[in-house]
Amino acid sequence: MVATDIRTPSVKSPPPRPEDEAQWGRVTTPRTLLSRALSVPLALGFTVFLPVFVAAQSGDGQEDAAFWLQLVLTMYSGARLSAMVLTSRRKLLQGSFWLFVYMAMGVAPLAQAVLGRVPTPVVGPRSDLTLAIGLVLLGCTAFDVGVLLARHRPAGRAGGSPKEPRPLMAHRRRLQLLTAVAFVCSAAFILKLGGPAVFFSSRQEIIAGIQDAGVSNGDGQAGQALLRGFGTVPALLAMLLYTRWLITSTYARRKVSVIVTWAALVALNLVVNNPISNPRYWFLTVMFAMLFTLFPVSAAMYRVALSMAVVVALLVFPFADRFRYDEKNYKPVETTSFLEPMALKDYDQIGMFANTITFADSGPGHFYGRQLAGSVLFAVPRSVWPGKPRDTGVMVGQWMGTVNTNLSSPIWAELWLDFGPLGMGAGLLAIGYAAARVDRRYAKRATRRSPPGSLISVVVPLVAGYSFILLRGPLLQASGRVAIAAMCLALVATYRTDSSTTLR
Repeated sequence: MVATDIRTPSVKSPPPRPEDEAQWGRVTTPRTLLSRALSVPLALGFTVFLPVFVAAQSGDGQEDAAFWLQLVLTMYSGARLSAMVLTSRRKLLQGSFWLFVYMAMGVAPLAQAVLGRVPTPVVGPRSDLTLAIGLVLLGCTAFDVGVLLARHRPAGRAGGSPKEPRPLMAHRRRLQLLTAVAFVCSAAFILKLGGPAVFFSSRQEIIAGIQDAGVSNGDGQAGQALLRGFGTVPALLAMLLYTRWLITSTYARRKVSVIVTWAALVALNLVVNNPISNPRYWFLTVMFAMLFTLFPVSAAMYRVALSMAVVVALLVFPFADRFRYDEKNYKPVETTSFLEPMALKDYDQIGMFANTITFADSGPGHFYGRQLAGSVLFAVPRSVWPGKPRDTGVMVGQWMGTVNTNLSSPIWAELWLDFGPLGMGAGLLAIGYAAARVDRRYAKRATRRSPPGSLISVVVPLVAGYSFILLRGPLLQASGRVAIAAMCLALVATYRTDSSTTLR
C-alpha cells in the first residue's frame, strides 16, 4: 500500500462574528492568560491569606460569635470576589457588588473587630451586632441566588432563544443638546459657588459655598442635591459618550469639532468632578466609568481593576480625605498599623446596620416602604411634604445623639428597616438577578464591533461605579444623581439606527 498524504486544504477562516466575539467577553490572548495567572495568588489572598492575617493580629476585640461570623463573611465575600477576578466573563455590576462587600462589609469590619475599635459607636447590645452580620451574610446569599436564577432565561415563542430587544443608541443631535446643557448647568454651578478656584480648595469650602448660595436650608437637602447633581452628572455623561465615540469611530477621530468638544468636556470635568471637591465615592464612580468606557473589551483591565481596587481601598482610601477640610481643620492620620485607619474612617456600614436594628427595636419598628418612598420622591421639598422621611443614616444618627450625622446606611439596612428580613432578602435577590441579566447583556453588546452610539456600553460602567454609593447609602442622598442621570439618558436615547441620527 502507498501511504497517501491527506491534508486539509488551506481555507481562509471567516472573520469572527460579533456574537462570537461577544460570547461573554471570552477573548483569549497571551495578555489575558498572563493576567489570569497573576490573579490566582491575589484570589487566594482575598479568600484566605488576608482575612486570616487580619484575624491573627493582636487587639482588644472579643473573639465571640460576632467575630467568627465576621470572619466567615469576609472569607465568603473574598471567594466571590475571587470568582469575579478569575472569570473569563466581564461582570461589572457583580464585580462592583462583591468588591464593596469584601472591603466595606468584610475586611474593614474584621479589622475593627480585632482592634475593638469602630469609627461610629455601636450603641446597642452585642447581639444586635451579631444579628447585623448574619443579615448581611443572608443578603449576600440571596444576591447569589438571584444570580443563579438569572441563568435560566425564558425560551422564545417557538422554543428557541428569546428575541433580543433593539439596542438603545445615542442620538447625535440630542447628544449635542446634552453637551450644551452640561456646559450651562456646570457653569451655573461654578458661578453659584464663586468661581473655579473653590473647586480646588476643599470639600468644606464647597459645602460652605452651597450654604451661602441659599440652596441648603435647615433639614432640606433637595436643593443641594439638585445643584450638585445638575452641576456634575450631565458633564460626566456627555464626556463618557464622547469618549466612547472617539475610541470606537475613525470618523469621530477625524472630526475636529468632536475632538475639541471632548477636550472641553474633559476640562469641565476636571473642575466639577475632581477628587478635591467631591466625595471619594463619587470620584470612584467617575474613575470606574471612565476606565471601563476606555477599555470596554479588555478582560485584563477588568481583572487588574478589581484586584488593584482592593489594594487602593486598603492603603489609599482611608487616607484620601486630605481635601475634605481646609488647612486649618485638617488633622493628618497618625498610625503604626494598617488596620487602624479602617477603624477610624468611613467603614461604618456593619456598625450602622447594628444601630439601625437597635433603633427599630427601641420603638419605631419597620417603616414598610416609607423610607423608600422618601428616596423616590427626593425632589419634593419639605415645605410641600412636612412629613418627608429623612436620610436613614441621619435619622439613626440623631437618635444616637451623634454630632456628625453624615453616616452611612447600607442597602441591607435600608431594606431591612422598610421591609424586615424577608423583604431584605427578596430585595437583594432581585438586585442579584438584575445585575446578572445586565452583565450578560453588556458582555454581548460591549464588543469591538458594537456601534459607537451604544448606550449600554456607557451606562453599565457608570452604574457599576455608582453602585458603591448606592450600596453604602443612604438611598435618599444617592437618589438625586440617579434621577438626573436618568433624565439625561432619556434625552439622548433612541432606537433609530439610521446614519442621520446615530453616532458614526
